Amino acid sequence: MAGDITTIARPYAEAVFERAKETGQIDAWSQALELLAAVTADANLAAQIGNPNIPRERVLEIILEVCGEGLHAEAANFLRLLSRNARLTAMPEIARLFEVSRTADQGVSHVLIRSAFDLGDDELESLSAALTKRFGGQVDLTVETDSALIGGIEIRAGDLVIDDSVRGKIKQLAHALQF
Repeated sequence: MAGDITTIARPYAEAVFERAKETGQIDAWSQALELLAAVTADANLAAQIGNPNIPRERVLEIILEVCGEGLHAEAANFLRLLSRNARLTAMPEIARLFEVSRTADQGVSHVLIRSAFDLGDDELESLSAALTKRFGGQVDLTVETDSALIGGIEIRAGDLVIDDSVRGKIKQLAHALQF
């Protein structure tokens, strides 16, 4: 399901990012999308968005009213497009993907490193240097400890996943044995 919403959101996020770059309004769009994501993710409003008995126009009016002056004209038009296409539920993912594009455009890659054990400063420095070389730019590391990995590490950067964990190797072996 998460993949489905990403598939829906990606073209919108890419189009908005290109428009933001074209007009030099990346920061303004980032703020507008952050606001829209927060408003549409609100549990009460999310229930309204998903309710087929409430007209889309009414939900759109509510969102525009809540956002008020915090939404520039182009962002309001974008919201109208999403409403017309029944894509308001994708708003938080559109905002997330916009930020991914923004940081990638700035030459920064966000990388999640999951390790079975706590990593020392030397290991983190070594990983950071290797990932900087691999991605050809600055990396922003987020490190999590996950004992379920059993051993090793898992690295995620956008759509790229490098799984060098024991759990990952066990899964690969189990998959290979099925054929």
